[in-house]
Amino acid sequence: MLHLEYTYLRLMVHQLGGKNSILNLYLSQLRDKHIQTDSLRFRKNMERVGAIMAYEISQQLTYLPIETETPLGTAMTRVPSDKIVLGTILRAGLALHNGFLHMIDHAGNAFVSAYRKHHKDGSFDINIEYISCPNLEDTVLIISDPMIATGASIVLAYKALLEYGQPKEVHFATVIASTQGVEHVRRMCPEVQLWVGAIDDELTAKSYIVPGLGDAGDLSFGSKVQE
Repeated sequence: MLHLEYTYLRLMVHQLGGKNSILNLYLSQLRDKHIQTDSLRFRKNMERVGAIMAYEISQQLTYLPIETETPLGTAMTRVPSDKIVLGTILRAGLALHNGFLHMIDHAGNAFVSAYRKHHKDGSFDINIEYISCPNLEDTVLIISDPMIATGASIVLAYKALLEYGQPKEVHFATVIASTQGVEHVRRMCPEVQLWVGAIDDELTAKSYIVPGLGDAGDLSFGSKVQE
């Protein structure tokens, strides 16, 4: 898909990797199995992608003019006026979230603890155990998650966050999505705008994206004990 922006059956999808920009370098390095051995660099590249996506999304915010006093006079500047909340899913989303927060440092923050509970037959359930969230009423809510595989986690997190108020605008931001994940978001949340670095076509039987990049949480923070 080479378009920067297109409508996917009423879901607005912004595929940022579809045009030439420095984001593609960071995306390539995130995928590279040799570079992935350096978790510090992996987290830094996640932050860089988050910062770029924050800039892109910022162009759709509401702006108002303000006067700024300089040593030599007064300057007029247009600044964002929306109340913004940045949300993410623990733990994999923390580095990407940090990139957004570097750019939108006045935002509120929401965190959702969600995990896959795998069964012996290969299926899994997604459980949400904990949420920390400010009031979302009339805000711009931006939920970041490095990977949208089936799309179930980010949709469930979003629905759970709605208990804290009704945002006026919602954006999902992800580094890599699967076509199946995009379709799930389209069906369940057509009102959302989706921002994605790349869209891959294949999912494994365990719902990992191919070619994808692997487990973003483990690559950022180390392996964990599997239940």
